[in-house]
Amino acid sequence: MAIEIIVPKEIAEREKKRTVVMNTRKLHAWVHYYPNPGDHDELHCHNEDQVFMCIDGECTMRFPDGNASVLKPGMAALITGGSFYQLVNSGDKPMILMGQRSGNQDNVKIIDYVTRKDIRAEGREPVISNSNTPPA
Repeated sequence: MAIEIIVPKEIAEREKKRTVVMNTRKLHAWVHYYPNPGDHDELHCHNEDQVFMCIDGECTMRFPDGNASVLKPGMAALITGGSFYQLVNSGDKPMILMGQRSGNQDNVKIIDYVTRKDIRAEGREPVISNSNTPPA
C-alpha cells in the first residue's frame, strides 16, 4: 500500500464503528463513528502525538480543567501526547472524525485520566457510551 485514496465519510457510514484505515511502523490512521448525539468516550490521553479532523457532525472536546472546544466539519485538533481529552458527539446526527497518530497502533497507550494507567494493561478496551448529559 504505497498510496491509497479513501473517503472517510463513506467508510464511517458503512462500518458504523472505529475503523483503522492505515497502520504502519511510523503512523496509524482511523475513522471514528459516534452514531448518536451524546455518545462519548472516557477522559484519556495517549503517549503519541495525534490529529483529529472533523468530517461530519459536531465534536466537543472536553478537557480536565472544565474547558471545551467544538470541532465542526473542516476543523482539526492538534494534540500532543500526554494531553487529556474526551470526545463527545454534541451535534444532532452521527459524528465522524478521522484521526492520525504517530507510531504503530499496537504500541500506543490509552491512559485513563482517573487511574493514570493504560486501560489495555488493565484488561479494558475503549468504550463509547451515551447519556443525556455527557460527563465533564
